[in-house]
Amino acid sequence: MSHPASAMESGQRGRAPGRTPAHVASPTDTGMIPIISAPQAPLEQRRVFSPGFGLRGPRRNRHVVTVDELAAVSMPIGDDGVIIGTDTESQPAVLGLSRPTPFDVVLVGGLWLAQVLALRAAATGARVGVETGRPGAWQQLAQAAGGGQQCVTVYPVGRVPAQGPSVSSPVVLIRDCGVRPPRGRVTSLPWQAVVTVLPFVSEHAPRWLAQAQLVGIQRISPQETEVVRDTLGIPDEQLQALPTLYDGVALWCTRKHRKFVMTEPTDAETGLLGVARRMD
Repeated sequence: MSHPASAMESGQRGRAPGRTPAHVASPTDTGMIPIISAPQAPLEQRRVFSPGFGLRGPRRNRHVVTVDELAAVSMPIGDDGVIIGTDTESQPAVLGLSRPTPFDVVLVGGLWLAQVLALRAAATGARVGVETGRPGAWQQLAQAAGGGQQCVTVYPVGRVPAQGPSVSSPVVLIRDCGVRPPRGRVTSLPWQAVVTVLPFVSEHAPRWLAQAQLVGIQRISPQETEVVRDTLGIPDEQLQALPTLYDGVALWCTRKHRKFVMTEPTDAETGLLGVARRMD
């Protein structure tokens, strides 16, 4: 008859020395063996990448400037529009025709300067409409402008439809309707400028000159300068120069500013329109 101690010793044979059982029966056991899981090792911290930002760069202080220093990092930007020539200081003269407000221009000059203005306005992306009583003088320009695209359209006098100007599609309407242009169906609007061409200063010219925001004057006679002086208030020094201007030179003036501008054609313009001239 074996002793209990000997039975326990024989039951523990084969076990690793010093290892305790995972569960020891007790008087309160219900018969269910609990599941004892070994403690898990801490998960390795995974690196989270922000999509689209890549690796983080070096840590530096942010670039901060004061309000007074902001002017030092500004970029000077000149006027945008149609380059109509150079002034007396050999600086580019820019005519901004595409504006968010109605803009009326009167050009007292010849067909050549009006056509150069139309070509250069089309080159800036504007749609150019020409209301004229001499369509034959404009058809060749309309076909050559835009490289095959319809950017210059010729209309009979009084039959110009609504153009639908917008900031992305500005319009320049040139009215070449003689000495006494009729009242146009299409007027200046936001993003739609109207350029009225007068061959010379007649008795009807003061009305057109008075309502224009900008006036361009090529060579005129001494008698015409009297009308211009009374209407626009041009100083005598500049008035005396008007009858002696070269072909291609014009005085562009507003109520406050006046500037003589020389328009020199490019090779393409010379091939299409010929050399600069005042009369046609």
